[in-house]
Amino acid sequence: MYEKFYHFSGMPFQLTPDSRFFFSSKGHSRAIAHLIYGLSQGEGFIIVTGEVGAGKTTLVERLWSELDRGTYTLARISTTQVSGEDLFRLTMAAFGIETEGLDKAGMLARFEEMLTDHRIEGRHCILVVDEAQNLSLAGLEELRMLSNLTEGGRAALQTILLGQPQFRAKLASPDLDQLRQRVLASYHLGPLDRAETQAYIDHRLTAVGWTGNPQWTADAYAAVHRQTGGIPRRINRLCSRVLLYGALEEATVIVADAVNATAEELLHDLEGDSADAVAAEQALPEAERSSLQARIQRLEAEVARQAQLFIKLAELLAGPPNGTR
Repeated sequence: MYEKFYHFSGMPFQLTPDSRFFFSSKGHSRAIAHLIYGLSQGEGFIIVTGEVGAGKTTLVERLWSELDRGTYTLARISTTQVSGEDLFRLTMAAFGIETEGLDKAGMLARFEEMLTDHRIEGRHCILVVDEAQNLSLAGLEELRMLSNLTEGGRAALQTILLGQPQFRAKLASPDLDQLRQRVLASYHLGPLDRAETQAYIDHRLTAVGWTGNPQWTADAYAAVHRQTGGIPRRINRLCSRVLLYGALEEATVIVADAVNATAEELLHDLEGDSADAVAAEQALPEAERSSLQARIQRLEAEVARQAQLFIKLAELLAGPPNGTR
C-alpha cells in the first residue's frame, strides 16, 4: 500500500531480480565488463561470486536484456543440489531437449544436434548455472565435459557460473584443475559502500516516480548501510518495510530512528524467541538482567505500537464502510 500513499508507479524495493532496477555501482559495472569480455571470447567458463543478495542474478538479467536474442540462446539452471547425471538432464531440459526414455548417449546426441542447429542459424548457446557453490565435483565435471563440445572448430557452449564466496574454495580442489584452466573471466561482487547505498536507494525510488516524498535524511541513508552491510537484497527488504511504516505513520521524512527500529523488528521477526535466550538471561548478573528486562519492556511497547499500525493498515485496506464515499 505504501506505493499508493507516496504516489509511486510501482514497488521500488521488490526482492525479485529485475533488470529495470539495475544499479551500476563500481562493482556491478566491473562484473558486467567481465561478463561481456568472457562472452566475446565465445568459449570456456565465466564465474561471478558474491554474498547472498549481492546482485549476481540481476547482473545476468541485465546482460540478457541487452543481448541480441537472434545471436544468443540462454538457458538457466537454479537447482544445483543434484547428482552429476541429474545436472546433465537438467541442462538438456533447460535447452528444451526432451529426455524421456533416452540414455545419456542419446541425450548427448540430441544436445549436439541442437547445438549444430543453433550454429547454422547464427546463434551462440549460453548456460547460466546459479547457486554454483552447491554443485558436486561430479556435476562440475559434467559441465566441463560439455564445454569440450565444438562446432566448426569453435566451442559450441559457454557457461556462466554464479555462486556464493565458498564456491571459490571449491574451485581450488585439485580435482578441478582442468575446469580452472577453462575459466576466462572471474569476478567477486562485493557490497555497496555508504555513498553507493544512498545512490542505490535514490535510483530505485526514482525508477518508480519518486520526486522527494518521502525525504530521506543523511542519517537515515547511513543507518540503512550500517544495518544491511551494503547488500542490495537486504537494502530492499529493509527499505520496503521502512516505507510501509512511513505510510502508516503518514511520514514525509524518513529518519535514522525509523530505519533502526525497523531493522530491529525485522531481526526479531526472523529470529524470534528461543529457549537458549531464556537460559542466557538466567545466567546474567543482576544488573545486566535488569537492563535486559528494560529492553524487553521497550520491545513490548513496540509490539503494541505495531499492533496499532496493523489495525490502521487493515482499516485502510478494507476501505470505507458500505454506503459511504
